[in-house]
Amino acid sequence: MASPTPGSAALPLSADGVLKLAAQSMFDLFAQTAMGMMVVDREHRIVWISEGYKRFLPALGFERDSDFVGKRVQEVVPNTLMNQVIESGRPILVDLLTNKAGTFLVSRLPLRDDQGRVIGAVGLVLLDHPESTMQPLMVKFSRLQRELEDAQRQLAAQRRPKYTIAGFIGASAAALDVKRQARRVAGTDSTVLLLGDTGTGKELLAHAIHAASARAAAPFVTVNIAAVPETLLEAEFFGVAPGAYTGAERKGRDGKFKLADNGTIFLDEIGDMPLPLQAKLLRVLQEQEVEPLGSNRLHKIDVRVIAATSRDLTAMVAQGSFRADLYYRLHVLPIRLPRLADRLQDLEPLADALLDDIARRSGLPHKALAGDALDALAQHDWPGNIRELRNVLEQAALMTDDLLLHARHLSIVPAAAAPPAAAPRATTDAPPAAAPRAPATALPAAEPQATPDAPPTAEAFKPLPRAIAELEARAIREALAATGGNKLAAAKLLGISRATLYEKLGAAEDPSV
Repeated sequence: MASPTPGSAALPLSADGVLKLAAQSMFDLFAQTAMGMMVVDREHRIVWISEGYKRFLPALGFERDSDFVGKRVQEVVPNTLMNQVIESGRPILVDLLTNKAGTFLVSRLPLRDDQGRVIGAVGLVLLDHPESTMQPLMVKFSRLQRELEDAQRQLAAQRRPKYTIAGFIGASAAALDVKRQARRVAGTDSTVLLLGDTGTGKELLAHAIHAASARAAAPFVTVNIAAVPETLLEAEFFGVAPGAYTGAERKGRDGKFKLADNGTIFLDEIGDMPLPLQAKLLRVLQEQEVEPLGSNRLHKIDVRVIAATSRDLTAMVAQGSFRADLYYRLHVLPIRLPRLADRLQDLEPLADALLDDIARRSGLPHKALAGDALDALAQHDWPGNIRELRNVLEQAALMTDDLLLHARHLSIVPAAAAPPAAAPRATTDAPPAAAPRAPATALPAAEPQATPDAPPTAEAFKPLPRAIAELEARAIREALAATGGNKLAAAKLLGISRATLYEKLGAAEDPSV
């Protein structure tokens, strides 16, 4: 083809030629007008930087561009997202990048070949010090960032366990056995099934097992199956893919199993789970993977399961309303929680702890229980267990200004059966001593003391820790005798907290707990 003669019109460029020329012109324009520019290849290695970008190198720790070019971008530019753009093929048009070189307004674009494959990315520094030149936007960004961090902290706090094994109050044989089993299963990752009547403390124990496990720092997620409508259970458990159905969130939603990843999920009232969903739950337990509603992708998870029920699962299996294979998958480490009626020895410390919590939540002074109130509580059958006990104590504490609760204050005692109130005392600083009562928790008997006239022998001496323990035990016995078994008053006499008194009583009952 002959070259055009002077003055003649230039030959028109092809469409591809125009595109290439436009791309080259745009690249040159970006390199000249942007404050800095870099190009990264498919392996994330920096292959070129503009003259403007070189002025950022000293702050990044490089003297020469030859020391910078050729490195993987994530190794030399802290907080960069260039690698993410290359892997996803999606641009990040406007972003704030902060590292030791400063804060920058940046843009990142993928580079593709003729077949549309990503071969690298280009990054542009559009503006430095945006905090001064874009102050309104930066103020808004900072506020949103703080709100996001606050929300994340609050969510993390909600996902942490609320109780420990020590929070399962009681020194009765039944309570001690539950605590021993809880400590034992906390050291494993196997599925735990908590069995017991409503109000016996199953959720508290689930929190406690998680708190004592190696997963304690990870999320603890609770699902009350009985409280979620059957039509929403699958989405609640496994999540929803974006646009799975009309009205679904555009970005999708993670299910409870995904939220509990690396932690523990507590499935309360597992006996209320509908049969169709039981098969899907069984697969999750066996395969440790979930498939969101409306998706065909499986997501691997690592979740420890604690389930609880007040229903008879064995009978449900026999009736065909609960899958036998799921039952065996859940019934790996069963723990049965005792009814309150089977651990009345724990009634007084439980009542004291509940009254403490009621006072804290209501902002009212702490109320104590008189001897006749404790007797009345001990004679009740407690079909609602600890939840019913709290209800009775809360009613009594909130419906009177008296600091000492008598049997007449309790809703479980008919008015005609309540004994008359004792004459008022001159002061209300401490609860009055009730009639002498035997202490609820036994303490070791003191050994006979040597007579003062006898010279001390080697056999008369005992190890100091043992002597101190016996001295404390004797002091506690005498304080309990002086207060008629009222532990709150005994603790005040001894100058220790009620919690310390219960701890020493528990140690005397079973030093291993």
